[in-house]
Amino acid sequence: MTSGLKLEQAVGIVSTASKLKGNNVVTNIIGAILRSILVWILVITPSVILTGVVVENSMMVVLIAFLAALFTFVEYFFKYPSIIEFRFAAPFNRHRYITILAIVTSLSLMCKGVFEPTNLTLTVKHWGDVLGNAIDVPYSPVRLIILMLDANASIELVEIVRTAAGLAYAISLLSLVIFVLLVRIAKWPSKSGAFNVWVNLPLFDPTGGGDVLVRLKRDSSINIILGFLLPFLIPAVVKTATDLVGNLTMDDPQTLIWTISAWAFLPASMIMRGIAMGRVAEMIEEKRRRAYAQSDAQTA
Repeated sequence: MTSGLKLEQAVGIVSTASKLKGNNVVTNIIGAILRSILVWILVITPSVILTGVVVENSMMVVLIAFLAALFTFVEYFFKYPSIIEFRFAAPFNRHRYITILAIVTSLSLMCKGVFEPTNLTLTVKHWGDVLGNAIDVPYSPVRLIILMLDANASIELVEIVRTAAGLAYAISLLSLVIFVLLVRIAKWPSKSGAFNVWVNLPLFDPTGGGDVLVRLKRDSSINIILGFLLPFLIPAVVKTATDLVGNLTMDDPQTLIWTISAWAFLPASMIMRGIAMGRVAEMIEEKRRRAYAQSDAQTA
């Protein structure tokens, strides 16, 4: 009788574990599908907003969107990521996604406003003009990206690039401020539970030699410094390259949107990564300090 009860309990435990595992698989699939759809939406946003305004290769856009969505699905479906960082430390990636989506959407609306003005597009363009003119000072990132254009570029194109650069750069700066507040005031990522360096930083090898804390601080500083320098370095590099292989034209709205978006988002993303790695280093250092204090207390 007792053995029968034990057998039933064991079967119940196995059945419950199987159900939980099945639920986790379903949750992973749903989450991966939703994230891949969001990435799809990001890629096709300029094409959707600019429909009827510009002529483009829609099949190429669909293919790129499909590949990006497929990559996102694979990364989020499997338990351990290979490239995407801070996957289990929300809302880091959500914040970055909202940032790039806001930049791409704003620039798409601005470009549409040039051909089909509406209240919304004119408002976006107005704020872009204000921000672009405010940031367009000597040696500023906006001034440098304007100098990246061909010397024979039209005044209209220069104005559009200035507006787009000012709008994108302002959004990236606002995103950085929000992320700093999220880290310092909301204490990210401590409220997300235990932080696993291996699964959240797949590109960082904790066993690569040396103290993990020192390496995290070093990588954090490198990312922040590069993030601040990239808005100045990218125009210089592109200008040098175009002098050798040909001028970069931004007459096409799609080229303008994605070029300015990458110029504004990549540096902000690197700075966020550096701040995040610095925060992880602080958590490790604090944990070590508590462990040493507890050890000293037990010894005393």
